Amino acid sequence: MLYDIVIVGAGPIGLACGIEARKAGLSFAIVEKGCLVNSIYNYPLNMTFFSTSERLEIGDVPFISHGPKPNRFEALEYYRRVTESWKLNVNLYEKIISGTRDKNLHVLQSSKAVYQSRYVILALGFYDLPFLLNVPGEDFPKVKHYYDEPHPYYKQKIVVVGAANSAVDVALETWRKGADVTMVIREGSIRDSVKYWVRPDIDNRISEGSIKAFFHSTVKEIKEEHVTVTTPNGEVEIENDFVLAMTGYQPPFNFMKALGITFHNDADHTPVYNEESMETNVAGLYLAGVVCGGLRTNKWFIENSRVHAEQIISHIISRGTDSDKSFKR
Repeated sequence: MLYDIVIVGAGPIGLACGIEARKAGLSFAIVEKGCLVNSIYNYPLNMTFFSTSERLEIGDVPFISHGPKPNRFEALEYYRRVTESWKLNVNLYEKIISGTRDKNLHVLQSSKAVYQSRYVILALGFYDLPFLLNVPGEDFPKVKHYYDEPHPYYKQKIVVVGAANSAVDVALETWRKGADVTMVIREGSIRDSVKYWVRPDIDNRISEGSIKAFFHSTVKEIKEEHVTVTTPNGEVEIENDFVLAMTGYQPPFNFMKALGITFHNDADHTPVYNEESMETNVAGLYLAGVVCGGLRTNKWFIENSRVHAEQIISHIISRGTDSDKSFKR
């Protein structure tokens, strides 16, 4: 299959890139290894966005929500509606396995087909690759790297690993629904990045002992009925039913490197790209959305990276010539 552009990832920014390609009259395919807006689908069931609905809009399609800020269910409905409104060519549950360059074409091998295109846009998320604890017992079924809802943890002994927004939200929500919650935190306090309206709540729950917390501590081993934690005062065994490892997520660096993308030698492992065109060091290969931030996954969001789609398509169009019949001017 030959296209002007192949877009890898059917999240909001991948869809935005498809919309801009559609506006420009370019042929394109959006290829996604999971469902439509897969990362949003994997958010907690009752999640509400930090942003108001208009900041999440793409393609001039209005996003109307019942509350001041939309929830997960409303977002899933909205992005389905966007996909239908713009008649986007989206191929779901199809993973891109490898990619090479053959003369002026990119050749991508997926789990179902081979794609050839002049240009490739990586609109990859990071939610599918959690940071692992890398400790014995992490493969037990009771260890979860994703959280959906609090009900299964009612009257259960929960260890929550982490100190950022996800860990704090999970600790508070499961505690309020009847779980016995212990937090294991590598740092000396809850992260400064935790939402300002939530921070007093978690600090107070820890101070009063409703939620137990071990600071400057790490999980050493997970057993069927216990978790061994290394603390400043020595090792502690915590009776346990579930471990919720809210340790964050990372972009698919190995896949990006296999495509030839290079990275800055910085703490965030930031990929090399032109901030105006979004093109990487590989000719015709672009980045869009959260993947641009490397490990700094709180740098780019839907609302501030929607513009990447316009930047990329504008740059691609600028490369076209009158003799280039694959581009409809």
